[in-house]
This record gives sequence, C-alpha cells and structure tokens, in this order.
Amino acid sequence: MSCSYLVIHLGLYWKRSFLPFLLWVSDGISVIVGLFFFCVGLFGKEREDVDLHLAETLLKISSSKSNDDNGKESSVGGDSVTPYANANLLSIFTFDWMGPLITLGYNKTLNLEDVPQLDNYDRANVVFARFINKLEYDGNGSQVSTHKLVKALILSIWKEILWTALLSIICILASYVGPYLIEAFVQYLNSHNQTNYKGYVLVFIFFLSKLIRCISERHLFFQVRMMSIRVRAALFAIIYKKGLKLSTQSKQDHSSGENANLLNVDVERISLFSWYLHNIWRVPVQIVLALLILYKSIGLASLVAFVSTMILLLANIPLGKLQEKFQGELMNSKDRRMKVTSEALRNMRILKLQGWDMKFLAKIIELRNFETRRLKKLLYSSVMIAFVYLSAPMFVSMVTFGFCVLIGIPLESGKILSALAIFEILQGTIYNLPDLIYMVVQTKVSLDRIASFLCLDDLHMNIVQKLPSDSVEVAIEIIKGNFSWDLHSSNLTLKDLNFRVYHGMSVGICGFVGSGKSSLLSCILGEVPKVSGAIKLNGTKAYVAQSPWIQSGKIVDNILFGKKMDKERYEMILEACSLKKDLELFAFGDQTIIGERGINLSGGQKQRIQIARALYHDADIYLLDDPFSAVDVHTGTHLFKECLQGMLGSKTVIYVTHQVEFLPSADLILVMRDGRITQAGKYEEIHSSGTDFMKLVGSHKKALAAINYVERQAALDSLVIGEEDGNILCSEKLIQDDQERESKNSKTEKPVQSDGQLVQEEKREKGGVGLLVYWKYVTATYKGALVPFILLAQILFQLLLIFSSYWMVLATPVSANALPYVKRTTLIIVYAALTLGSSFCVLIRSMLIATIGYKTATLFFNKMHLCIFRASMSFFDSTPSGRILNRVSVDQSALDTTIPNQMEEFLMSLIEFLGTTLVMSQVAWQMLILFIPMSVICIWYQQYYISTARELTRLCGVCQAPITQHFAESILGSTTIRCFDQEERFIDTNLKLVDVYSRPKFHFSGAVEWLCFRMDMLASITYAVFLVFLISVSKGVLSPGVAGLAVTYGLRFSMHGVIWDLTMLENNIISVERLLQYAYIPSEPPLLVEENRPSHKWPSHGKIDIVDLQVRYAPHLPLVLRGLTCTFPRGRKIGIVGRTGSGKSTLVQALFRMLEPEVGQILIDGINISKIGLHDLRSRLSIIPQDPTMFEGTLRSNLDPLEEYTDEQIWEALNKCQLSDEVRKKEGKLDFVVAENGENWSMGQRQLVCLGRVLLKRSKVLVLDEATASMDTTTDYLIQQTLNQEFSGCTIITIAHRITSILDMDLVLLLDNGLVLEYDSPAKLLEIKTSLFAKLVKEYTQRFSS
Repeated sequence: MSCSYLVIHLGLYWKRSFLPFLLWVSDGISVIVGLFFFCVGLFGKEREDVDLHLAETLLKISSSKSNDDNGKESSVGGDSVTPYANANLLSIFTFDWMGPLITLGYNKTLNLEDVPQLDNYDRANVVFARFINKLEYDGNGSQVSTHKLVKALILSIWKEILWTALLSIICILASYVGPYLIEAFVQYLNSHNQTNYKGYVLVFIFFLSKLIRCISERHLFFQVRMMSIRVRAALFAIIYKKGLKLSTQSKQDHSSGENANLLNVDVERISLFSWYLHNIWRVPVQIVLALLILYKSIGLASLVAFVSTMILLLANIPLGKLQEKFQGELMNSKDRRMKVTSEALRNMRILKLQGWDMKFLAKIIELRNFETRRLKKLLYSSVMIAFVYLSAPMFVSMVTFGFCVLIGIPLESGKILSALAIFEILQGTIYNLPDLIYMVVQTKVSLDRIASFLCLDDLHMNIVQKLPSDSVEVAIEIIKGNFSWDLHSSNLTLKDLNFRVYHGMSVGICGFVGSGKSSLLSCILGEVPKVSGAIKLNGTKAYVAQSPWIQSGKIVDNILFGKKMDKERYEMILEACSLKKDLELFAFGDQTIIGERGINLSGGQKQRIQIARALYHDADIYLLDDPFSAVDVHTGTHLFKECLQGMLGSKTVIYVTHQVEFLPSADLILVMRDGRITQAGKYEEIHSSGTDFMKLVGSHKKALAAINYVERQAALDSLVIGEEDGNILCSEKLIQDDQERESKNSKTEKPVQSDGQLVQEEKREKGGVGLLVYWKYVTATYKGALVPFILLAQILFQLLLIFSSYWMVLATPVSANALPYVKRTTLIIVYAALTLGSSFCVLIRSMLIATIGYKTATLFFNKMHLCIFRASMSFFDSTPSGRILNRVSVDQSALDTTIPNQMEEFLMSLIEFLGTTLVMSQVAWQMLILFIPMSVICIWYQQYYISTARELTRLCGVCQAPITQHFAESILGSTTIRCFDQEERFIDTNLKLVDVYSRPKFHFSGAVEWLCFRMDMLASITYAVFLVFLISVSKGVLSPGVAGLAVTYGLRFSMHGVIWDLTMLENNIISVERLLQYAYIPSEPPLLVEENRPSHKWPSHGKIDIVDLQVRYAPHLPLVLRGLTCTFPRGRKIGIVGRTGSGKSTLVQALFRMLEPEVGQILIDGINISKIGLHDLRSRLSIIPQDPTMFEGTLRSNLDPLEEYTDEQIWEALNKCQLSDEVRKKEGKLDFVVAENGENWSMGQRQLVCLGRVLLKRSKVLVLDEATASMDTTTDYLIQQTLNQEFSGCTIITIAHRITSILDMDLVLLLDNGLVLEYDSPAKLLEIKTSLFAKLVKEYTQRFSS
C-alpha cells in the first residue's frame, strides 16, 4: 500500500502538482516501516512454520540416540542456541544478533565451542526429514532422476525461494529509480528558475531508493546463504544414507575417490547455485525494465538496444553447451585422479614398503596433467565468454548511440547519462550471465552425478527371509541356494547350497583358498545377490569380518558400538578377548583414540576388538570369518575357549577357519570347494569320507609330525649337550627382571596430556592470513612478472571507461535547445575507439589471470603431492585420509578456479571504487572530507569483523573433513554396520557432523551481512550528503552534465564491494594456506644418497645385525622396541614369535626404515641401512605384508606395477604361488580387472598375489609378515615348500602365529613388549621345558589333541 501511494504521488508530482514536503517524508517512512514489518513477518513465519509433529518425532529420535553421543556433542560446542533464534525485530533487521560473536572473535581466537548451535529449523535432521518427505512423496518408482531430485530440493525450500524472489524484485525496482531520475536531476541543475524544494525531493527519492536497495540486498544475500546451508545438509544426508545401502557390486562400480568428490565438490557446487537461482528470471526482467526506461529517453533507438541485447543472449546456447562439455570432462578427469589418490593414501604403507610410492606419484601427476588440459580449456573458454559479455554493454551503447546519430534522435547529457546508468546495470546483468551459464552447467553436471549415485543398486533387503520367533529350533536354513556377486555373470559364486543350522549349534567352515567360505558368511548376512533358492534366518546377528573394520575413535566406542555401558559385562568381555594387557600398555587404556583403519593397532588387536564388539552385542547368531588368523597360538587358544566355547557356548556360531585344530569341537563342519559344500557332518563322520577334508587334515598331521620330530631331535640333542643352555638369551629370572622393568617403563612412558594420542586434532592457522601466503601465491608463476601487466590492464580499462563517459557528456549539449559541440560522427568514432580499447584491456587482464591461475594451481599441486608422498609413515598414521583428500579436492578446486576469479573480482572492485571516488571528488573536492572518514570507519569495521570471519572460515575447513572421513569409513564398514542394525545411529552421527559444519557456515553468513549492512548505511548517508551538496552549490558553478555523471557514478558508490571481495579472497586464500601446510611436511630421508649407493648385487649375503634398537611411533608416544640386539645369520630362516602387540611388525617396519630408530642401528651385509637411500634399501628387500593389498587395475599391474617383467615370468610366478589355474579361468587372464581394494578376490588369493610379487622380485632378504594367515594348511604347506626351493640361500624372516610355520625355521626369536626374551634354534628352545617357546608348542599340540 505504501509503495502504491508513493507511485501515485510521483505521478502527480511529474504532472506539476504541488505536494507538501511532509507528505514525501511520510511516504518514505511508511515504505521503510512497511518493508520492515513485512520482512519480520516472513522471518518469524519461516521459523515457526515447521511441522511440529515431525520436529517432535525427530527430537525424540535424537534424544534416544544421544546416550553414546553426549560426550561427542559437548566437545563440539556449547548448548547455547544461535541468538538469531530469539532475536528481536530490530536485531534481525540490522543483523545486530551477530554482535556478541563478532566481539568475542575480535577479543580472542574463536574455537568451535564458541560458535552457538543452530536453530531447530536449520538442524540437519529437520532439513533432511523435510527433503526426504518431498522426495518420497513424488512416487514414480524408486529411481531418483535429476528432475525428481531438483523438484524435491525446490519443494523443501519453496518458502525461502519465494521470500528471496520477493526481495529480488524489491532490489531490482529500487536499483532502477536512480537511472530513471538522472535526466530530471540534470535538467534541475541546468534550469535557473527551479525551487530548492524540488531538488530536496529528488535527493530524498535517490537516498530512499538506495537505502531500500541496500536493505533488501543484505537480507536477500543472507537468505540465499541460508538456502545453500539447507541444500548442503539435505544432500550430505541423502548421499550418506544411500552409501550405507549400496550393494557390493555398486560399491565396486563407484570408487571412494568418486564418493569424496560427490561430497566435497558436487554438493558444494549445488549449494552455491542458490546464488544464481533467481538470476534465471532476473536477467530478462532487468532487460525489459532497462528498455522501458531507455524508450522514455531515446525512443525507437531502445529497440536497437533490445535487438543487440537479444543477439548476445542467444549466443549463450552454443557457449553453454561448450561449457557443459568442458565441465563434464574436467569432473571425469578429477574423479580418475581422486580414485588413484585415495587408493594410494589408503595403501601408502605397502607403496613405501615395496618402493612404489614414486611410481604412483608419477601416475597421479600424469592424471593431473590430463586434468590441467581440461582445466585450461574451461578457463580460456570462460575468459572468452567473459570478454564477450563484459564488452557487450559497450557494444550495445555504441550501436544505440550510433543509431540515434543515424536517424537524428537528439542526444543530450541527461539522456546519455540515463542511458549510461541503464547500460551500467545491464553490464552487471550481462556480466553475470557467463557466471550464470557456467553455474547452470556445473550444477546440472553435479546433479546428474548425484542422481546417478542415488540410482545405484541397493542391497536387496528381501534376500534373507526372517523366520517367526516362535520357530525355536531352526536358526539358519538355506534351501537350493544359488548366489552370485555379479548377477550379469554366468559364473555363480555359491552353488547348490542346502543346509540347516539349529539354535545353539557350533558350525565350522573350512576349505582351500578361494573356495567361497567368506562368501557363504556374506550370503547368510544377505550381502550376496540371490539367483535362486531361499535363506531363512531366526534371531539377531553379529559379524566379525576377515579384514578387521575398526572405526576412527576410542577403543571403548568400537567395542560398545552404540550399546549402553554395562561395566561388569564389559570387563568380562575384555578378559575373554585377552585385551586387558593390551589396554594396560596403551597410555590412555580404552580411551586411546584409534587412527584411521586402526593404524596404531596390530592385526591381532584389531581382530580381538572386533570379536569384543560382537560379544558385547549379545546376538543370537554369530558369524566369525577366520577370527584366529591374526592372533598368536596362546591368544587363539584363549579366544576359542573363552569366547567360542565359553561366552558363546549357548549361541549359534558359524566360524570360518584354516586352523584344523578348532574343527573337532564343532557340531557341524562344512567343507567347501569352488563355491559348493562338498562335505557336511561332524568331524568323525567326514574325516574318512572325502578327499578335500582329508587333504586339509593330512597337511595338518604332517605339520604335527614335524613338531614331534623336532621335539625328539631336541631330546636326543639334550643327551649329548647335557644341561648346556648358554645360547638362550633370557632365563626365567631375566624374564622377571624384564617384566619389572616393563611395568616401570609403562608407568614412566605414559603421557598425561591428550598430546599423547596418535591422531591429533587438525591443525589450523590462527590470526590473519599472512602477507607471505599472498606473496607465495602471486609470485609462484614467472616470479610474479605478470602481476604489473594485470594491474596496468585493469587501470587502463577503468580510465578508458571514465574517459568515454566524460567524452559523451562533455561533447553533447545539456538541453535540446543548445547546439552540439562536435560532429555526430566524431562523437561516435571517439566513443567507439575508447570502448574498444577498454574491451581489449579486459581481454588481456582475463587471459593473464587465467594463465597465472592454472599454472600456479599446478605448481602448488605438484609441490604438495611430492611432499605428501615423501612424508614418513608417522604422518599418515596420525593424519586421517579425509584431511588430505579435502586438500586435494576442495582446496585444489579453489586454486583451480575460485581464487583466480576472486582476485579478478577484488581488483575490479578496488579500481572501480577508486575510479568512482575520483569522479565524485573531481566534481566536488570537498567530498574528500567525507570520503576519508567514511573509508576509515569502513576499514575499522572490516578489521573488527575479519578475525571472526577468518576463524569461522577455518573452522568450516576443519569441520568438513570429518564428514568425508566418516562417509568413507562407513562405506568400508557398511556390512558390519548393517549386520549390527546400526544404520540409524550412523545416519544420526552423520547429521550431527553436518550440523557441526553448518554452525560456522551459518554464523559466517551472519557476520558478512553484519559488516555489509553497516557499510551500505555509511555509503547511503555519504551519497545523500553528496547530492545535498550538489543542489546547494550556486547554479552555473558546476557543469550540469559533469555533476550528473558524478551522480550516475555515485549510484554504485559503496565500499562494501571492495571489502566483500577482499573478505572472500581472504577466506578463499585459506585454501592456499591449507595446501602450504602440506607442502612443508617433514620428509623421509632421501630416496638416493649418491655418495653411499650400495652395489647392484647388495645384499649379496643377507646377514642382518640389529644393535640396541629403540623405536617409537611418534615423539609423544612410548617406546615399542626397547633396546633390541640380535643377529640374523646369512641364508638362514628366522621365525619371529610373540604375543600380539609385542613389537614383531614394528621390527619389520624398522628394517624397511618406515620408522627411524631413536637409538641403535641395523646393518645388512655390514652396511648401516640408515646411511643409504630409502629407494636403494626398499627396492632390494622383499615383503609380504600382514594386510594383503591389491590395487584397482589389472592382475598384471598388481603383480608388476613397475612393468619390469615379461608375461612368461609372471605366469611362472603364478604357477609357483598356486594361482595360475584360478587366473586361467578368469576373463582376460592377466588383464582380469581387479576392483578397488581387490574386493573381487578372497583374502587368501590376495596373499597369494603378494607372494607372486616377491617371487618376481627375488631379493636376498625376504620378510613374511603373517603371509599365510588367511590360507588353509595345505596351501600354507605348499607355499612354504615353494619358498624353500625358490629362496634357498636367502635370509627369510617370518612372523607367524602358526607354530607349524615356525618349526621349519633355523632360528626362533621370541619377543615380548619390545624385548628379546629367547633366541635360538627351535630344537634348542624345545629342550628347555621352561622356555616360553616350549610352552607355546606344548599348548599348540595340546590344543589339537584336545
């Protein structure tokens, strides 16, 4: 109503009706107050209009879930809700609710605890519930198309879209008032008989329109940011939820690198589209309004302007398609790079052990070079589009004025200024058009990618049929079951399965490597797609995977896994799983934070934590996949007795095992071969009835016979040697002394600070972004030589633009009666020359910035990746891969495109502001008296605000990595999560992590608008004073045309553009700061030391001397090896045994220099390995690691990544490691595709592939770290035979928990808590009945005979 009154009064006024001044004032006040109440009404409505029933339900879910997350929640922020939730009307209007946080940020460095919680309406659980409700309401089958996704997003934020659309309309209308009245203002200054009253009315209208525009723009931008936060939360949540439901085949088709890109790049891009959403309709509306005002000024010539504008707009179609093509190519190449990067980071230990790290780095650099070619195409095409559209308004003005001259339309200063002001608005509109096209294209690509991810096949929930709880007898039944991991393949994974398991039964599954044992357990879990048949299940399940899945976080959280703490039961389970001693050795006990994928735990510790998790769950059915492979003999026996026979005695237990000694106690044994159950029955029944089981047991009996033989030899030797036991290093007394020393050590070594944890909180810089960061960025390419040319091009552009405006104003008469000062043709030719010159400057500037942008991004990329790949393993142990992936995806994307663009924006804003100030000061130099204090106040505000904004931006960077990491971790462990029915808890944790990320994002949005609002108010007041000064000056003193030009430039006068772009640049330059953090990581010792290069034949003998070796994982952690001294003679086989966590694997890492000794040294053939290059060392030693690793690619690339061997040599190695028959069955044979993590190969097969690698390499020193843990006894026996033949004369160091593997050794080294307890030949150690080794062997033989 207020607006309509204002329009009526304006109409009357222009018809020469006299209206009182107070009426204008009341109109202005009513418009502002009306807008204010309307704004507040919509704000309040928006927050109240939540579906209360939905909110209550969600809050109940949250409270029920919060038992285990309370600690986590309190650690990430206080309970105070954002002041925005309870702010009063004035506070919302002026963004004053942000004041307390900005003051706090100014006085201290903000931490996450200082940032308030979000209002309920903006919490991720409420946002996601709204979104999923709209998505599911839209029916049409389960497939999520891009169209459905867009529709659901729009429907979930439709109120915000309407509200921002309304604010956009107000903003557009207010921005056109100035250009509309410019002509009237020039006429007023030119006429000598007009009253001051009319001038003051014009000033008031100018001021009011500028004020309304500023206020509506501030609230528009704030609401747009709120929309992007909600869109981001909804997409994060739905992608995570989908990830938990993916089938195994889908996970193989979609790598973890692609998943990281979905979260880090695609979601971010879609959320940013909120900024461009209204531009789709704003552009045509602004063009229509502009043309209407032009028609009033220059009549028919406006049609020419319209036609030329439409031609430029239609040129968008081919340019848009070109952009979409380049963007798609860039994202695909980024995906490929991220896939290899995430795989390399996940397997960095094996890459370093094998000396392949530089090969993988070269592969990533090659992929990046391919990506850079795509990036260059995208950037240079963007430059051309920006050039065309930035030049477009000049082109339109040239054509329009040229047409006026051609058909004789009089050009006056007022009309030209009005047209120039309109072209200025059009320039903004058309300048934003390339960005709009670019964003539409990028968003379309990202939406397609997310929609295709959401369309991936889910795990079929109806594979397993739940039996009614009253059928108490049957626990599991499979009838005529045929299953296949790949439904499109003709080869079935499991065939003709028929068996029934009753409640309380213990079922053992055995068979050769790759026979389908793990697949059978997966099939019972419902993970393997069903071809035919039926699976029936009665009761809850618990699962222990063959590859331990351990979550990042505390040990206690991994065991409880969402259950409430029952202290008595918890302690009993720790005892049963033999974990108490391990926890005592950890500085923080069960509060110790586990690194990513359990990096700071031994294989046995991970396995036992998994078993403890399953036991604590108290399920009806237990599925254990080879639970004893990673633990030593003593622990294995303890676990079997205490867990399987003790705590699980009354439960249904199905366990896969290669240790035949655990089978006799089973109620049912299933023997598998080629996916079929070939034998089923009790031990006695099948022992004599079939070949497969006989082979397995036969191999075991051979091993036992070997033990008996060694023991008999030991007895004979003892008769000859008598009581001599001089070679044994530690007597019982010495063992006691060690234990006393150990208890003392563990007391003194225990740190009390959280610094003692392996995984530290992510480092973030504090305070301002140093000028050094900017300097390093701008001088990275050509040492900054191009920067002066960029500055010169932008200054020339601005000057030529100002000169062209001055030329048009000064060369044309003020009124229609006056004669023109120059010829019309001269007028247009000079104007065209000036505008073409300024266009050329734009092209040069944009080309130079794009060149610097991509070259600098590539230099930083190469530097950071070299540093990461050269970092020591301690860096990867203590740094979750999510942090690194965040830098190589999000921060790298910022360097690729955002930062160059932001630098260009800042440069344009700064020089445009200086140009505007110059024009206004030239008209009235007295205005400098006002400009200077205004600029000082603006800069003070910016300094007051920047520390808060900077820390909030850094917190955003730190809080984003946990979302990526949690997602990657959850996808890896989705089988375990689904089995324990923990999906809801994990989804809830994800939503909480999203909230933690959204908090600094939301308050950053408030802080930005707090600053801009105050700057706009200052600019509006300054502009009003300037206009009052112009109408107060005596007529004739100022040229009306020049004064009008100053008013035209003043329409866009505001320092907030400069401050905003500077702030955005500083916030984005944090990405450079974050990349630089990883570009200066302490490096490993050099790969090659030229003066100490060993000969090509080294090591020729393989003798290893270990002298007083002391090793720890990190400076703040306790010693793991504590003064170890021994010698491994040349060409001998040494077996290393010891309890889980005794330091066996650490010794191997020290041998490969994955850990540098704190004290002591290792000599191989007399050469101190610390003095030679790492590549020389690692490439000359061979290892089969504890965790068998395969990389995505082909079998050939897995066996021979460095491409050093012929196909014949590879086939020979496959023959020797018992894999050739299996490979010949595969499609493509050596080129058979290996999925990510080698998921399409069994654990045993992966270990055989690792064996194939060492057979090809043929080193003089070979280390086997639990190399045959996942193999059956027969395969293990064959492998040992192969190793004996192929590596005779080599030094073989074997870490094994199978006593049968150790007895064949020449020497046995027994470790305990990082110390040598016993070291001698097996025979000698067996002589001494009190030796720990003799006790281990005795326990093993008793275990089997029992």
